[in-house]
Amino acid sequence: MSDLKQAIQREYLKCASDPVHFMRKYCTIQHPTKGKVKFDLYPFQEKCLTDFKDNRYNIILKARQLGISTLSAGYALWMMLFQNDKNILVIATGKDTAKNLVTKVRVMYDGLPQWLKTNTEEINKLSLRFANGSQIKAIASNESAGRSEALSLLILDEAAFIDRIDTIWTAAQQTLSTGGGCIALSTPNGVGNWFHKQWLGAEEGTNNFNTIRLHWTDHPERDEKWRKEQDKILGPSQAAQECDTDFLSSGQSVVDPAILQWYKEEMIEAPIEEVGIDRGMWVWRQPDYTKEYIVVADVARGDGSDFSACQVFEVEDMEQCAEYKGQLSTTDYGNFLIEVATKYNDALLVVENNNIGWATIQTIIDRGYKNLFYQSKDLQVVDTEHNITNKYRAQDRNMVPGFSTTTKTRPLAIAKMEEYTREKLVKLHSNRLIDELFVFIYKTGVSQSKAQAMQGYNDDLVMSYSIALWVRDTALRLQKDKNDQQWATMNSMLKSNGNKSEHAAGFSVGSVGQPSKNPFEMDNGVGEKEDLTWLIK
Repeated sequence: MSDLKQAIQREYLKCASDPVHFMRKYCTIQHPTKGKVKFDLYPFQEKCLTDFKDNRYNIILKARQLGISTLSAGYALWMMLFQNDKNILVIATGKDTAKNLVTKVRVMYDGLPQWLKTNTEEINKLSLRFANGSQIKAIASNESAGRSEALSLLILDEAAFIDRIDTIWTAAQQTLSTGGGCIALSTPNGVGNWFHKQWLGAEEGTNNFNTIRLHWTDHPERDEKWRKEQDKILGPSQAAQECDTDFLSSGQSVVDPAILQWYKEEMIEAPIEEVGIDRGMWVWRQPDYTKEYIVVADVARGDGSDFSACQVFEVEDMEQCAEYKGQLSTTDYGNFLIEVATKYNDALLVVENNNIGWATIQTIIDRGYKNLFYQSKDLQVVDTEHNITNKYRAQDRNMVPGFSTTTKTRPLAIAKMEEYTREKLVKLHSNRLIDELFVFIYKTGVSQSKAQAMQGYNDDLVMSYSIALWVRDTALRLQKDKNDQQWATMNSMLKSNGNKSEHAAGFSVGSVGQPSKNPFEMDNGVGEKEDLTWLIK
């Protein structure tokens, strides 16, 4: 009997010192088809456990169905059994997902031999607490998650998909400051979100995370045939997200992340100046008096959760010249926009008129800015004459100042933005805008998919950019076409009058209806030509 106790004691100490030995020898898991089976660890799983033990912070970029959530559950159980007063919190995309990890802990605990078990004080679907003071709890993501008691370990399950995770992480930092650790695991979900940024930071050495990348090929029982089957089952895009651990090929970004990465590497420039009270106005190109510009503005709601934003583009080449992002009052913002538009050659000023935007528009109207954008009230037509500026009788023509973002115009503007960006027809210089585009995604709802910023991010710069392209490619283009037609009509009239016009005006009409001679040259009656261009200087 004494020998048995000593053998148990040695085995207990071995389990307490080595989570790999503990899990490989004593833990059982719930297999989806085989029922409860022994947790037969693969080599990559053993290495993960060693990393968990040796590093406080671990971030895992993983392919699907590698058992990493189950592995994290086993590691949490090991901590709770062999260390006193360990407080472990699981945060996931939803309560059911978080609860599932606690269930894995309970299944493993129930399958342990009696000499490894301890007294339980609380056990339910969302928590498990032992008599030694150690416990694990599961909660769904919310802004106050992780803000309460000090944590020994925070497990973020599918971290790339957790809403408001930036706020959660900030709150958790205070609770982890006493020596706690974190395991953040996820398949990729595009770029620009918290998980992607933390992964890049870990690779660059700017944060404390230890990186663990688990490609589908790390699983010894998977081959190319399995991978091709995933393409058939999930579709190429979803399969890339779930299997290839590639940020750029994953996610549901409106603009292809590979295109955005090209902009980051080839087009992004530091502003030549940052102006304004809040230095929120970034300038890349000063106004050129020979060019036309468009200024498009989005007005913040005023609750502090979003920003006022404006974009300044040169109309012909669609080059980004300046950009603002900040939180001015509606009156100050209206005055600021007049200043910017006036500076850029009295640019067409387009202000989104939803909600509080009307207050900013009123400031612009009160000050009499003459090139404010008007739009058809019923949105059935684009009036090529009166869309452009606030000419007389605008109200009589059923026109309203500003741009109305509706269920009809919003997807049109976003589609125009995606097309122009994808084809690299726009010259973008703002790192802030590209960062917003990275997290501007298609979010699937109950009935449809809507393009919007990921939870916890803003899309103010994106929307003002999108509206700029839509206005430029509709109202401004149609107005140019109309002007070109008017010129063509005048030229044809000149051509039809041919000889009469030629002799009377002192110049001849060329093949395209333009003067073939300088119209400001005049015969002075003594056989010489006099240049009269000084009259228009």
